[in-house]
Amino acid sequence: MLKEIFYQFNPWWEGDFKAPGIVRKKYVNELISEMKNDSVKVITGLRRVGKTTIIKQTISNLLETIDPKTILFLSMEHPAFDNATILEIVRNFRKINSLERKIRIYLFLDEIQYKQDFQREIKILHDNENAKIILSGSNSLILADKRAYLTGRSKRMLIEPLDFEEFLEFRGLKAKKAEEYLLERWFDDYLKTGGMPEFVLSGDEERLISLVDDIIYKDIAARRGVRNVAKLRELFILLCERVGKRMSYNKLARILGVKVDTVIDYVSYFRETYLIYTVGRCARSLNERVKSPKKIYIADSGIRNIFTGLRDKGALFENLVFLLLKENNPCYYYENGKEIDFIVNKTAIECKYSKKPDVDRENILENTPFKKGMVISSYTDIKKLMSEMQRE
Repeated sequence: MLKEIFYQFNPWWEGDFKAPGIVRKKYVNELISEMKNDSVKVITGLRRVGKTTIIKQTISNLLETIDPKTILFLSMEHPAFDNATILEIVRNFRKINSLERKIRIYLFLDEIQYKQDFQREIKILHDNENAKIILSGSNSLILADKRAYLTGRSKRMLIEPLDFEEFLEFRGLKAKKAEEYLLERWFDDYLKTGGMPEFVLSGDEERLISLVDDIIYKDIAARRGVRNVAKLRELFILLCERVGKRMSYNKLARILGVKVDTVIDYVSYFRETYLIYTVGRCARSLNERVKSPKKIYIADSGIRNIFTGLRDKGALFENLVFLLLKENNPCYYYENGKEIDFIVNKTAIECKYSKKPDVDRENILENTPFKKGMVISSYTDIKKLMSEMQRE
C-alpha cells in the first residue's frame, strides 16, 4: 500500500510531469538556487498561499537535469504516514527506487507539522543522508525549533500572497507604454481582490471564507483546544474592521464578553497562522512598548474585504505598505496626539492613498524627533519606498 501511495504522490517516476499553475518565479528561482546547498529549507506561510504549487513547480524545473527517481514529494497529512517515522519513509523511498546511499536524493515533505517532533528526525537525515531536504508548513509555532535541532542547519522562506506584479500576471494584464494609466485602475482592483492565488483566478468568495474557517477550526480550535469557536470567529471579524487602527485588548474583551487573557491568546493564534500581524508602538522602553496598544494588519486585503465589505481604501493601502515593510520590524509613532503610520530605520512613513495627499514630508516630521520622512500615496510611491529600503 505504501508503495502505491508513493507513486500517487510522485507521477514523474513513471512519465512526464507538468507543473500546475502560473509559475511564481521569484520563489521557484530561490528554491532552485538552494539545491546545491546542504541546509534544510523550510517553506512557510498562510494556508492556500501556494506553497505546494511552488514546490511542484520547483520539482518540474529539477526534472530537466535530475533523475526523476531521486525526487520524493509526500504530504505528511496523509493518514498512511501516521505510524511511519520520517526515517522509515526515506528508507522505503531508497528501497523502492533502488537508490544506493551514495546517491543524492531530494526530499520535499509537505505539511510537515503533522509529524510530531519532526525536527529531531530531520536533523538525523541532514547529518547522515546525502539529501537536500525541503519542508513546508502553515503554522509558525509548530515549525519553531524549540530544542534547536536544526539551528545552523536550516533556512526559512516565507511565501506571501501575490504582489501587484504577480497579480497582473495571474490576471493576464500588461499595460502598454501609452496606457500605463490603466495601472491605477488595476491597482485599485488589487486592493479589493488581494493576492490569494485561487481567489485571484476564480473570484469565488467561498474559497476565502473556507480558508478562514479552516484556519479557525483546524489550525487553531482543534490544535489549541478552543471551545468557544464562535467568539474566535467574532474576534477575527472585529480585527478585520480594525485594520490599520490601534487595538485595545481590554476593549475587544468587553465587546466579546470574554477575559482579556483570552483575547490576547486568540490574537496570538491568528499570528501563528500568518493570518493577522500586529505592530507595536515605538517606545524608549520594552515595558512601554508591551503595554501600548498594537496596530492590526491582515495577511491579505481580499480576506478582509470578504468579511467587512469594501470600504476604507486608505486602510487597505496602509495594510499593503505594512506587508512590504514587515521584515524591517516597523513600529508606529504616537506622541501628544500625533501619529505616524510606520517608523523604519529612523524614517517616518505616512500612508495616504490619494492623488493629492493632504500632508507632505514636512508635515509629518513636524514636532517629531525624525529627520527623514516619506508620504506614500500611490503604487509608484511604494516602488520608490521599496527601492529606498533595499539601498539601506
